[in-house]
Amino acid sequence: MALLLWLPVLGPALLAALLTWRHRHPYTHVVPVLAGLLVLGCGIALVARRQVVASWVLRADATASYVLLCVGAVAVVALWGGLSARATGGRMDALVCTFLAAMSLAVLSDNLGVMWVAVEATTIATAFLVGHAGNRGATEAAWKYVVLGSVGVAIAFLGIVLLYASTGASPTLSWVTLTSGGMTLSPHLARAGIALAVLGFATKAGLAPMHSWLPDAHSQAPAPVSGLMSGVLLSVAMYAILRVEAVSSATIGVGLVHGLLIAGGLLSLAVASLLTLTQRDYKRLLAYSSIEHMGVIALGVGSGTTLGLVAALLHILGHGLVKAAMFVVAGRLRNITGTSRIARVSGLLSTRPDLGRQLLAGSAALLGFPPHLTFFTEVAVLLALVQAGLWWAAAAAGVLLLVAFVGISRHVLRMTLGSPAPHHLPPEHPVVDDPPSSGRSAPVALALLSSAVLGLLAIPMAPVLEAAAAALGVRP
Repeated sequence: MALLLWLPVLGPALLAALLTWRHRHPYTHVVPVLAGLLVLGCGIALVARRQVVASWVLRADATASYVLLCVGAVAVVALWGGLSARATGGRMDALVCTFLAAMSLAVLSDNLGVMWVAVEATTIATAFLVGHAGNRGATEAAWKYVVLGSVGVAIAFLGIVLLYASTGASPTLSWVTLTSGGMTLSPHLARAGIALAVLGFATKAGLAPMHSWLPDAHSQAPAPVSGLMSGVLLSVAMYAILRVEAVSSATIGVGLVHGLLIAGGLLSLAVASLLTLTQRDYKRLLAYSSIEHMGVIALGVGSGTTLGLVAALLHILGHGLVKAAMFVVAGRLRNITGTSRIARVSGLLSTRPDLGRQLLAGSAALLGFPPHLTFFTEVAVLLALVQAGLWWAAAAAGVLLLVAFVGISRHVLRMTLGSPAPHHLPPEHPVVDDPPSSGRSAPVALALLSSAVLGLLAIPMAPVLEAAAAALGVRP
């Protein structure tokens, strides 16, 4: 069964090498989808086994298996939806496969140091993808992402070094060893290391106030890459925080980590909700929505309750699927309009009903309309905060979610229900012929349908989610 651990890491890596060698083959754009299917298949197989699988530095417990499944599912939606667009090509597709391999390694690694290397590798791979367009905006966004992302992972690196130093006579970064309960750490070094690691990975997760790279990067990257970054890259960084929190729980307590997550979650909700009200670019609007949802996940984890953690894990899947679908729609919309400005897009239900319906349905899922999974998880996070005695945080989060609801729905309704936009304005980007296509719409419909169905299957999924929570040291 060790093969299930190595396939999602080595498979995409080998496909990346193949694409680098044969980057001019006409079917190279299909290969990243195959890599996503490989990761998804391994994630499903590991979740179905419901037991720990380990091989050298790789280890899949219930949490890692579940998050790997989320990575694969979101990758399939984002890359399948972007197939016909040919948003990437040749060596760019190789970078996408490298990105998938790095995320799989980050999820499956049993060593915090290896996990950090994998998270840093995602920065290197996606920096070129963000700047793929080659224009001034894309180049600036790529550099901003590299600089701020590198600062974040450098802070996380310092934290991991201090955590390693705190282990004393038996130095280790093995997550299993650190959470076994038999380790005695230097409390001051461990506390400083854990705090820095959380802050560093929070930068990669897009939590405020370390979020400023995210709107630029997600708005400039090709649509499938934006879907991957928003849907799972942020969640993989949050997964790293979960691993650090588990170490903290087993050694020095979780008060510090939970305090940081509550503060970061509320600040992220505040920043995202207020900026959605005045947003002018629909890809940036989706990026700020990602900051909002990462804030919800941080609040769930920061509540310190089983309900909050289970809701956060479910929210990772629901948000990832919907956001990947929404960026596919946004990419197609920019192809046919030549612009990403909200003011220059309106009346979609009249001019392009296929995209208008998808935009409305996806926005409803993002805003937490029942029966979508995000409705149940957001309610569960608020209940978890109340359960933990953090009623003030629950009240603040509820108000901020309402503000974000108003901001996003106002823009989306104008784009879909308003009068058709005039066509005399010149396009800001090349216009691409993108006629209605059932093949392009299928992954979007599948993702949105899955979000709705999973909302009704949350209770049957409870054993898997409780096992994932238990693997992190939280008992139901």
